[in-house]
Amino acid sequence: MHDALSTSDPLGTLQFSASSDEILQRYRFALKTADFLICRRCGVYVGAVIDTAEGKFGIINTRTLEKMPKDTAEGGAINYDNEDEESRISRREERWTPVTAVPWQG
Repeated sequence: MHDALSTSDPLGTLQFSASSDEILQRYRFALKTADFLICRRCGVYVGAVIDTAEGKFGIINTRTLEKMPKDTAEGGAINYDNEDEESRISRREERWTPVTAVPWQG
């Protein structure tokens, strides 16, 4: 996920779509709490989705957007290596965008 700039809006909604379900590779890192979405054609990280008891939440890589929103905050390096699974899920439920659609939902 080199040079990714992910963002979210807890007050918004997010929908992921793809021309076919097979085009998105879902990958889970160490704690396996979220599906990170990677394009199988070009290898670009698109975003991530977590499915919790509170619902689905996601983030997007703004570098994949055709036009960058003007009100996007400045990015900075963040390290979440010291989070445990419970605190990671809680942070994502609080900060990530509610997801209303993902390609594999059918």
